[in-house]
Amino acid sequence: MATVTIIGAGMMGSGICRPVRDNGHEVRLVGTPLDRDIIDEARRTGWHITLKRRLPEGVSYYQIEEVSTALAGADLVICGVSSFGLEWFAEAILPVLLLDVPVLSVTKGLLGQADGALMTYPHYLENRLPESKRGRILFNAIGGPCTSYELMDRHQTLVYFCGRDAACLAWLQSLLTTDYYHITISTDIVGVEVCVALKNAYAVGVSMAIGMAERIAGPDAYMYNPQAALFGQSLREMTRLVRLLGGDSDLVAGIPGAGDLYVTIFGGRTRRLGYLLGKGVTYQEAREQLQGVTLESVVIITRVAAALRARAIAGAVDAADFPLLMFLDRVINEGALAEIPWRDFR
Repeated sequence: MATVTIIGAGMMGSGICRPVRDNGHEVRLVGTPLDRDIIDEARRTGWHITLKRRLPEGVSYYQIEEVSTALAGADLVICGVSSFGLEWFAEAILPVLLLDVPVLSVTKGLLGQADGALMTYPHYLENRLPESKRGRILFNAIGGPCTSYELMDRHQTLVYFCGRDAACLAWLQSLLTTDYYHITISTDIVGVEVCVALKNAYAVGVSMAIGMAERIAGPDAYMYNPQAALFGQSLREMTRLVRLLGGDSDLVAGIPGAGDLYVTIFGGRTRRLGYLLGKGVTYQEAREQLQGVTLESVVIITRVAAALRARAIAGAVDAADFPLLMFLDRVINEGALAEIPWRDFR
């Protein structure tokens, strides 16, 4: 039996408790400063107030002030924060991590650099480690279509674990694989992480067609051709971006790319944003309707579009090869309406 400390008691951080506990491992769930109510209620009743589900029996709960106790003797640390909590994780948690204990992250996204470079989150965390810990902690990440509530309900799920060290990945695979949670391992961090980050951006574009159908033909309309066209264009651009950044573009047609994009279109906040834009509202109006909802898709659209513009100025890429992404950036950051540029898709 292993001891697994999960830091971040949000929906996915808590959802991953299920396969870990089902395999008989000890689970210590640590709340961030934003998770106090979640931890308090879980301690009292075992109920997760945002997942709306009972957490597995045997999970131990910790507030952030107790993180050192929760980390003591751990064999694995799971970073369960969203992309908006990654900076906090780097500042507050990296300095207290124990040497030679690997980290597995559920966080999805990319960080942009002024020169147009894009950095994956495992690479970012590696770079943020204190000098004394460099090379002594392996950072790994989960990618693929996995909604937290389905994982908690033990729905059949296929994901990728990616990282630098194949032996560590194989150990993680053996630790978390169940008869419903199926894991493929890959040392292609860039390929996996770029796919799972970009799907949030492109899911906004495909979801626009859902709102567009209702705007044009009413709430009972069915218009699948536009969704299919946008889905296909999304995969074309994702393929170009993965190749541009040095990853294996074959992953785009698989679980980390098309699979994760498919799931994201069918529910959640990213779909809601695209739907509202497709109905004809501006991004600012959509933000008002989605007040309080974190939108990682907006961050990734903005960062990748800025990176492409920087590379285009340097002559390293043609931004016209990414018409859907650049259109999404205009909608988000320039106030353009969602009039999809069909003629630019070539």
